[in-house]
Amino acid sequence: MAFWVVLGSFSMVSSAQELSAPVIIAQMAGGTIANIRVEGNQRLEPGTILSYMLVRPGDPFDVNQLDRSLKTLYATGLFSDVDLRREGDTLVVRVKENPIVNRIAFEGNHLISDDTLRPEMQLRPRSVFTPTFAQADRQRILDMYARRGYFAARVEPKIIQLPQNRVDVVFEIADGPSTLISRIAFVGNHAFSESRLKDVIDSREEAWWRFLSSSDSYDPDRVNFDKEALRRFYLSKGYADFEVVSATAELSPDKRSFFLTFTLNEGERYKIDKITVHSTLPSITPAEVEPLVELDPDDWYDGDAVERSVQAISTYGQNHGQPFIEVQPEVQRNREKHTIDLVFNVIEGPRVYVERIDIVGNQRTQDKVIRREFRLAEGDPLNASLIRETRQRLQDLDFFGNVNIETSPGSAPDKAIVTTTVAEKATGELTFGGGYASDIGALLSAGLREKNIIGSGIDAGVNGILAQRETQVNLSVTDPYFLDRNIVAGFDLFRTEINNIDIAEYEERRLGFTLRAGYEFTDHLRQLWSYSLVSRDVFNVQPTASIYVQDEAGTTLLSQISQAITLDYRDSKLEPHTGYILRLGTDFAGVGGNVHFFRTKIDGNYYVPLDNLMGSPDWGIALSAGAGYLFNLGYQEHIIDRFFLGGDNLRGFETGGAGPHAVVGGDSLGGRLIWTQSTELRFPLPISADIGLSGRAFVDIGALSEVNQLVLNGSPQQITDSASPRVGAGVGVSWKTPFGLVNIDLGVPVVKKSLDKTQLIRFGFGTRF
Repeated sequence: MAFWVVLGSFSMVSSAQELSAPVIIAQMAGGTIANIRVEGNQRLEPGTILSYMLVRPGDPFDVNQLDRSLKTLYATGLFSDVDLRREGDTLVVRVKENPIVNRIAFEGNHLISDDTLRPEMQLRPRSVFTPTFAQADRQRILDMYARRGYFAARVEPKIIQLPQNRVDVVFEIADGPSTLISRIAFVGNHAFSESRLKDVIDSREEAWWRFLSSSDSYDPDRVNFDKEALRRFYLSKGYADFEVVSATAELSPDKRSFFLTFTLNEGERYKIDKITVHSTLPSITPAEVEPLVELDPDDWYDGDAVERSVQAISTYGQNHGQPFIEVQPEVQRNREKHTIDLVFNVIEGPRVYVERIDIVGNQRTQDKVIRREFRLAEGDPLNASLIRETRQRLQDLDFFGNVNIETSPGSAPDKAIVTTTVAEKATGELTFGGGYASDIGALLSAGLREKNIIGSGIDAGVNGILAQRETQVNLSVTDPYFLDRNIVAGFDLFRTEINNIDIAEYEERRLGFTLRAGYEFTDHLRQLWSYSLVSRDVFNVQPTASIYVQDEAGTTLLSQISQAITLDYRDSKLEPHTGYILRLGTDFAGVGGNVHFFRTKIDGNYYVPLDNLMGSPDWGIALSAGAGYLFNLGYQEHIIDRFFLGGDNLRGFETGGAGPHAVVGGDSLGGRLIWTQSTELRFPLPISADIGLSGRAFVDIGALSEVNQLVLNGSPQQITDSASPRVGAGVGVSWKTPFGLVNIDLGVPVVKKSLDKTQLIRFGFGTRF
């Protein structure tokens, strides 16, 4: 039979008896202990209980020793009650053992799952139950709710007593409402408005449209991050003496909201007076590294620029044979003139080597998958620049939610231990989706993908798209380190149908496979080779199509060898903000099959950050350009092998809508020569960044030309084939939502030619659920 017991009364019995114990023990003084008898024990052997006591047979009935023995037995946590009494010369120890936990259960928890709560508990099945552990677990649960912004949560631990001195422990939980931040205030800010500072911090005031975000929930860790964000912001604006005096959070009486107040001491704003570089390294002269300093005299002091300059000088020295270079910036304030003399001391730091690399937190990902991304090995000089690069490479894997690399002293002064802590995230995707894209219309998609199969780093997936103007099924497998070597290998199997009725009055079907293999020459230079065998079928050619399209009807077999070499100096592969990437690709068709051509294309992107100018990392310029040519090798090339202009590479025009056209029918014919250039300004919109909206303004330029004119019955078939550039300009908005990325571009064709097909609005939306 089981019955409920409230935990509070359970703990009071032990406390009351323990308080009366000294009085009872005092009555036992005098004489010698002849024997010690244990009573009430069920699981524990008498010898085990006696081992915790400080008295033995033959010892006197000493009050102090008996009192200490009693407290020692309580301190073991094994007993809910202990009683010492004297029967003649026999010491009787009567114990009541704490029960054994049979089961831990949670009821009423909706916000945090059982699987998340259970590992945090001190109590475990088959462990000894104590009220202290139960109360500690209760506090742990409350702390977990508090970290998620639920300060009004209630937790009541109860026990169900079972036969054989066992208990079930049940935590009754009431999530309660989320404790949101109703107001954020700043005290002592004079240089920047309250609204400007609210954009700097990560915490946000509650708003109805933040139901998909947790930034308006109070989180002490986030507040600490906010304090550091404020400090860095003010330092970047020249306030070298800035400090956050306090950050206080007042909980409302109903525990439903917080009032968050930051008290600031801005100090004075400083300008740079002099910049000096001192170097004690013979191979590094001040003149070499002075151009790497991002500040100039009469600039406002910028703490971020100082940090970037230190990193740039350090990287330069490490790349020039100084692995132990150390750059120490020295800030010398003149408080009367409000100026700073900045000194960069370039010295040789301690000679420290990597003793060991430890990896923590990878429950599924194999160690070798993480270690192969390291740019330094055990025994190498400790290099901060390579550690930063390693961290970025691990983040680019997209296997981990967080990557942290720290160093600690090793077994000797010249050795260090590098500890990498990763927090794995879900890498498998079972997706169903829908949306709309200007190119292919309304769409449905489904896919199954695992980016990290059994922790090996192998990426495999199958996906399909069913759209108004395209149907696609693709199976892809990629091993980024084939045979544990610096080789990327993989294959693709695919079947695609594309409806080109709108631009060229035909449909196209492709069925084939691609084998891929690549190699990284350096961290920035890589090359990929591939072989494709594809059966292509041009069908459903409309009766009104031009002779150029009608001549394409039928099946061809493409046997193609391709290569692409890439030079990549972007700061991030996922979200680049600075740097550039250059690609050179070539395709050779004619190794078997009945299609012959040689096609080449070069393109690149360059990213210009505007952080210093605009004071926000959300500002930037993206420049892109490309050019390509198709050599027909003396054969008549096919339309489906040519380049097309419009859509993504020339906004303001339909996909394939710009360039050569047949005069009769207006079909888009593509071209052998293409070039494009795009300039895009990216900027934040004047609304809260939490909404996920960003804006852009763009100008796209491009040209497409060179199509051989056909002759039918001695009569040339007229086409438009102008090499003059087309220009499109406009603005766009991107919206990052939990349901997918929404892109809207409004493009106006500034320069166009006859028969070009324009597109004012380009829209793309996709989601997974």
